[in-house]
Amino acid sequence: MKELLINYFTNKGAENKIAGLLADIAITLAILVICIIVHLILKKIVLRIVTKIIKRNKLEWDDVFLEQKLIHRAILIVPGILFYSLVNIYENPDLARFIQRLSSVYVMIVLMFVVSSLLNSIDDIYRKKPISKVRPIKGLLQVVKIIAFLVIGIVIIATLLGQSPLILLSSIGALAAVFSFVFKDSILGFIAGIMLTSNDMLRIGDWIEMPKYGADGDVVDITLNTVKVQNWDKTYVTIPAYALVSDSFKNWRGMFQSGGRRIKRAIYIDVNSVDFCTRDMIEEFKKIHYLKDYIIDKEKELEEYNSQNNIDTGQIINGRRMTNLGTFRAYLQSYISNHPGINQNMIRMVRQLAPGESGIPMEIYAFTKDTAWVNYEKVQSDIFDHIYAAAKEFGLRIFQTPSGYDLRECAK
Repeated sequence: MKELLINYFTNKGAENKIAGLLADIAITLAILVICIIVHLILKKIVLRIVTKIIKRNKLEWDDVFLEQKLIHRAILIVPGILFYSLVNIYENPDLARFIQRLSSVYVMIVLMFVVSSLLNSIDDIYRKKPISKVRPIKGLLQVVKIIAFLVIGIVIIATLLGQSPLILLSSIGALAAVFSFVFKDSILGFIAGIMLTSNDMLRIGDWIEMPKYGADGDVVDITLNTVKVQNWDKTYVTIPAYALVSDSFKNWRGMFQSGGRRIKRAIYIDVNSVDFCTRDMIEEFKKIHYLKDYIIDKEKELEEYNSQNNIDTGQIINGRRMTNLGTFRAYLQSYISNHPGINQNMIRMVRQLAPGESGIPMEIYAFTKDTAWVNYEKVQSDIFDHIYAAAKEFGLRIFQTPSGYDLRECAK
């Protein structure tokens, strides 16, 4: 074929050397045209048929291949293989070898993109399974991708140099220190990723707090080097994976798994409103549903104590007596113990903390049944709405810093 082309160009007035060069160029262009035609056939006909088949079936995993353009990239290999197989048409062995190397490099470069799409597809398919939140594999796939790219890159360099890839691989040991420095974050991240997943320290969907990095939200992605967190204000924070191992962070997963979300909030009672209970107050307290049994038992307990110790109860200061604050605390304990939104299988208590300049703290310590944020806040607000309204029924005042309204009332 080349001789025919040489004769053609020679007849047109070209010298033998120029005619040979033009013949090689013509052959190359002809092969390129053939490869382009084959590619167009694959793209316009074969790819279109495959796409229709994939979209019509009920399988989901093959749709991912289309989204990641795996098939689109795979068909790009065919022209390179075709070009490689047709190099024997060249009579010049050096030119044939050069074209063969270029074809090999092209195929391997396309292969890198195919491997990338394949690994991304595997990750997308895996993410649709529930186990992906417990055992994410994105970091592992990134390691596989790096290794694949490194190996293909070495083969490409060896092909261009005309050397065996094993010779280049044998020299990698000398570059280990350089690679360790360049890929420091990747190496640390890979080790940290293994520790995080093997010890089940972190999952996609976990709510974590890490103030050092401004993270307070849900984990949305775990990669080889980083963990991506979406904060509650919808901003994103990226944390180095190794920082989650070397530093401390709070994971709220245990709270959701336990089935209870903690309420730990106090109201402040004005010290000046605390007093002993009078007989009239006690009789009124007996009418309160959650206090009736408590009042009866408490009266009996105090009467027995004062009687056994011969205490003169004529003076109000003598002996043991009920106070409005203690009775209020007992009421709150009974109230949260009977509240439908409180988890009765977890600790529930009302405790009096050390008094301060804001009054006497009366703290509610309990756990809601519903761990969802909105429902948790609803239960907590309902409880404290009731507490604020109920305090005055016990002759108690909730402490608050005087406002303009309070000062105007005092001036009247």
